[in-house]
Amino acid sequence: MVLVVLLLNGSAQPWVVIVLSLVVGVTDALSMPSFQSIVPSIVERDQIATGIALNSTQFNLSRILGPALAGVLMAGVGIVGAFAVSALSYVPFILVAVWILPRKMSAVAESESSRWDGAALWASVREVIHEPQLRGALQTVFVTASLCAPLITFCPLLVKDVFHGGAGQFSTALGAFGVGGLIGGSGLLAVDPNSDRRFISAGFAISYGVIVMLAALNPWAWGLPALLVLAGVAMTASNASANGLLQTHAPERIRGQSVSMFMLAMRGGMALGSLVTGLAVHLLGVSEALLLNGVVAVMVQFFIRRSWLKAL
Repeated sequence: MVLVVLLLNGSAQPWVVIVLSLVVGVTDALSMPSFQSIVPSIVERDQIATGIALNSTQFNLSRILGPALAGVLMAGVGIVGAFAVSALSYVPFILVAVWILPRKMSAVAESESSRWDGAALWASVREVIHEPQLRGALQTVFVTASLCAPLITFCPLLVKDVFHGGAGQFSTALGAFGVGGLIGGSGLLAVDPNSDRRFISAGFAISYGVIVMLAALNPWAWGLPALLVLAGVAMTASNASANGLLQTHAPERIRGQSVSMFMLAMRGGMALGSLVTGLAVHLLGVSEALLLNGVVAVMVQFFIRRSWLKAL
């Protein structure tokens, strides 16, 4: 809503958008671990991975519907109107959240929630890092986020500079990525809950790196959406499998910290990867930078897979 007001006043500046993005990132960092931790609290332990896959399915469905609805709104009511509708769409969810929140908290819960125990926090972090199963999952997610996710970040530049396309072609590419994510999440629902998720996560992580390489080398405009479908499948299958493994194998007392570290690896990796890739794009060009990312991602993921699969 702040952005809508600024657009109406004609005072929206790039630095304002950056600050608002920072605020959104902070709120996501605070809310997403709690949101992710809801799944283990409502399903049996052997169904956690399936629950996370189902959650990924609904998330990626929004990737498909979002750009389509945004295009219709921008054509009908303009950019400012589209942002206004987006802001208003949060109102029902805010009202529901206020409605379901407990009216009061027990004295014990309130005391625990307000107490900061730095030593216990770092002990939990060290426990997650020192556990080979959990460490491998975090490493895989971080490398995928930092080296492969920039394919989506720099997709507009790829569309513009390489294929000389516009907003329509970018929307198609982004929608294709969402379709792939939906396919990947739906496919995981058919996987045996007792299967070893390391093979799935590591295999699709390596595939994601190969897809980034192919996207960088691809000379055809029609090939980009096709590759982004595959990228969506690979990213969702790898990250959701890693997340499921984390929440299944992490002890109850550090599950929240495990989820927080998963979000840090994913979101932090995306931020760091976009920054480094942006510098590479400036020096080498978008195709060359993405090709370099893909090559490094495949090599590093092979190394992580080898050590991860050795863990008992």
